Amino acid sequence: MNTKVEEIIAEEPVDAATEKVQGIGCSRKRKEDPKFIQGRGQYVDDVKLPGMLFVDMVRSPYAHAKIKSINKEKALELPGVHAVLTAEDLKPLNLHWMPTLAGDVQAVLADEKVHFQYQEVAAVIADDRYIAADALELVEVDYEILPPMVDPYQAMTEEAPVVRDDLVSEEREQHPNKIFEWEVGDKEDTDAIFASAPVVVKEDMYYPRVHPTPLETCGSVAAYDPIKESLTLYVTSQAPHVVRTVVSALSGIAESKVRVISPDIGGGFGNKVGIYPGYVVSVVASIVLGVPVKFVENRTEHLSTTAWARDYFMTGEIAADENGIIKALRVNVLGDHGAFNSQAQPTKWPAGFMSICTGSYDIPQAYLNVVGVYTNKSPGGVAYRCSFRVTEAVYVIERTMDLLARKLGVSLAEIRLRNFVKPEQFPYDTPLGWQLDSGNYEHALRKVMDAVDYPALLEEQKQKRANGELMGIGLCTFTEVVGAGPTRNCDILGVGMFDSAEIRLHPDGSIIARMGTITQGQGHTTTYAQIIASELGVHSDLITIEEGDTDTAPYGLGTYGSRSTPVAGAAVAKASRIIRDKAQKIAAHLLEVKEQDLEWDGNNFSVKGAPDLTKNMAQIAQASYNSLPDGMEPGLEAVYYYDPPNFTYPFGAYLCVVDIDKATGETKVRRFYALDDCGTRINPMIIEGQIHGGLTEGFAVAFGQELPFDKDGNLLGNTFMDYFVPTAVETPHWETDYTVTPSPHHPLGAKGVAESPHVGSIPCFTSAVVDAFAHLGVTHMDMPHTAYRVWQQLNQLGLANGNNTAAIDALIEKAQSDFVAPSSQAAASVQKDSDNLRVEDDDSMRVEKKFSIEASAQDGWKILQDINLLAACFPGGQVTEQIDDSNFLAVVKISIGPITMLFDGKISIDALDQSQYLLSLTGSGQDSKGTSSAQMQLTANIVETASGFDLVGQAKFKVRGKLAAFGSRMIGQVADQLLDQFGVRYQDHVLALSGNTDAQSRLEQQPENMNGFSFAINMFINSIKRLFK
Repeated sequence: MNTKVEEIIAEEPVDAATEKVQGIGCSRKRKEDPKFIQGRGQYVDDVKLPGMLFVDMVRSPYAHAKIKSINKEKALELPGVHAVLTAEDLKPLNLHWMPTLAGDVQAVLADEKVHFQYQEVAAVIADDRYIAADALELVEVDYEILPPMVDPYQAMTEEAPVVRDDLVSEEREQHPNKIFEWEVGDKEDTDAIFASAPVVVKEDMYYPRVHPTPLETCGSVAAYDPIKESLTLYVTSQAPHVVRTVVSALSGIAESKVRVISPDIGGGFGNKVGIYPGYVVSVVASIVLGVPVKFVENRTEHLSTTAWARDYFMTGEIAADENGIIKALRVNVLGDHGAFNSQAQPTKWPAGFMSICTGSYDIPQAYLNVVGVYTNKSPGGVAYRCSFRVTEAVYVIERTMDLLARKLGVSLAEIRLRNFVKPEQFPYDTPLGWQLDSGNYEHALRKVMDAVDYPALLEEQKQKRANGELMGIGLCTFTEVVGAGPTRNCDILGVGMFDSAEIRLHPDGSIIARMGTITQGQGHTTTYAQIIASELGVHSDLITIEEGDTDTAPYGLGTYGSRSTPVAGAAVAKASRIIRDKAQKIAAHLLEVKEQDLEWDGNNFSVKGAPDLTKNMAQIAQASYNSLPDGMEPGLEAVYYYDPPNFTYPFGAYLCVVDIDKATGETKVRRFYALDDCGTRINPMIIEGQIHGGLTEGFAVAFGQELPFDKDGNLLGNTFMDYFVPTAVETPHWETDYTVTPSPHHPLGAKGVAESPHVGSIPCFTSAVVDAFAHLGVTHMDMPHTAYRVWQQLNQLGLANGNNTAAIDALIEKAQSDFVAPSSQAAASVQKDSDNLRVEDDDSMRVEKKFSIEASAQDGWKILQDINLLAACFPGGQVTEQIDDSNFLAVVKISIGPITMLFDGKISIDALDQSQYLLSLTGSGQDSKGTSSAQMQLTANIVETASGFDLVGQAKFKVRGKLAAFGSRMIGQVADQLLDQFGVRYQDHVLALSGNTDAQSRLEQQPENMNGFSFAINMFINSIKRLFK
């Protein structure tokens, strides 16, 4: 534990009664940790049932394609395979589509066409996961590739490909790619204020798509009992009761016969709120086959198909007076929701809680417009440690506040101090419909400023800038909205977002309590017990907490959006107080006094004026089963469903200091100070852990995480080789602090905290990075702030490479000499190495090669015009059938590292001119598993030389699907290697015509397939070159 944590805990004394029972305010260790530390957690993949089968998914390699046919025969012939399901198999059960938590529908298995890469196309059910994986390779899917819709800005144009054919109808007035347009606030009045404001700032910003990375991926085990006609579903769900409702609706099985169990969950962060196709398939397979069926995804599937977050294109504008006092805020957003609108959110808020974008500031007028669109990408939107788009809302207001400060020439702190909502203004009604419950924003910020000596930091920065160094000081003062929510305006699929608690005292005074939430690391077993301990005077070690089993727990909406303490925690307190009220009646009966003659000291009821006359809760619990007042029901238990009257609004003030290396672009977080106010603090140690986790995930998002797509809809970076997950090596040291401003309407005054550090840290990191360049005119830099992206900014400003060693300068000079500038802006990159040229552009990749051969041009032409010999120049290549004089069928086997693909395709000869020794052909095909396709145009020309001839080749090609996921640069490196192999083999074929025995021997020894593995070293070298381009 660091010194700062010890200081915080020391500052929070608790009274003797609370200390005795380890109640609210005690920093006790988590009760649930010992089993996890000892490896005794029970996760979904640990569930093993008799006769259990396994399901695995055939997934689309393409972002947008029609499914022409699916051939299951070979897969079904594999021993151990029980079934292969497609959408056609699910249609009779009406289970080929399912509802989403946003009121849309989503294909369980692709129905006639695929909408995004890695979408589920078919499901294989087999004896074990290994047979299922083998069977996937035997399912043959024939696709017709369609143009993908990737750019959300083009989604609603006339020429845009339609993502959802199922939504096309004459009755639909809006573009089929448009999901919604949501407006909040007074647009006319806001526009009028902007028109007359003396100071206006505006910034466009992109919050990239990111994905949570819990230790455990998603999975389910479905076990249908045909005798009882009941279903038990073990599932990695943050909302098991919601899953039960949806599964019941889909399957037609009554909810009373559906039992959903969420066992130990290895992290969620919002990713495990939704219902995924694999869950539904496991249920269907179990019902049809009558045995348990397990589905567990791998990491790539998890990152590629399950719920993600952000992907918001935002424009923030502030109108202010000459002193920087804000008069109006205007925010416009374009949201990329992917192929289905599946984000979990309250029905009345299509863009979640984005309208909290007024933040911590007293803003008289505001207007928000959000447009959501479909694209050919995986669906999602809110699942990453945020309360329904609060992260984006905080980001846009905080980035725009920074801009206002720089426009006026004041510090980032000063502009905030001028505009905070004041303590006496609470409860504060924002212009976009929220009522902030409590806060003291100025006090929080000033506490941070004092702790870090803010004026000294500004002076240090001034000196460093004078010396040419880059130091940034970032600030963020955020307000979050959590605790969804009041049922009058919050629901999921029509179910109000209340939560529940059921508490029962046993005769010995120990307690069992069940809640409608489910922990995934929040510490419910500890904190709920502490609440009950404080309310009932029973030591928290004697309190057992159960969650996640819908057969035993009361109905609740689950754990996400920092709602556990604000909603379920309130239900726990309310239920405890019902029990305590009844206990007081029993104690009065036992002590033979009136109820009003008793007082509660936190551990016992005692008679006023006679403190020795007491009854503790254990004594009262015993009496509740055998010694009651007349007419009182036996037992001591209560159930409470808490419908919050309002949300809660935790807030914080964060400061970040960064130093940037001008030679490499590396950003070092020198200091990060985080002050949070979450109201009443139930367990400071757990709060500290939550804040550390949220800050670390915020660091990951700001400095490395991104899930981009290329123009064909191929998802890039969907493995841990590419997707940034910080370790202790990269993670900065966190300094934490707090203030306490209780919520006036919450039974405990608590507000929630788990998401606040994620929400607040990300704009703070960006603020610091941008501030390092602010004196040079930079107003914004989009995330992630990787070393390369920061280096690009340095290079653009002419600051890069200022203090390099001679060795580094030599390396840069050598790297730059290997590059030529692109001929136009349309060209993405051009690399030239002697007689070889590779060009990557928006549509394809072009490769030019020249091979000098000491042989006659006529021999060279013989090979070139013989399509059978030409195909044989590709190791693993072979013509399988001649259709006519110009068209052939062929196969070629390609290996890239451990991945081997067998491509079946068609070759067409477009030109064969002997007078010019010119061959032109086109080829296209897909691999036999349907995971990748390729197109190629090849022109080969023989040019006679003094010593023989040169074979000059120009190839233009495009790849799609699984192969394209490697990225164009990697594929370009592979193409170089493969064409080099072709050139060597072509030369040997030519030389063999003249009887060259060495060439003949080499042909016999060459590999049976094209191997691109050796590209790795070249790729590494060229990556270094690109770094210094």
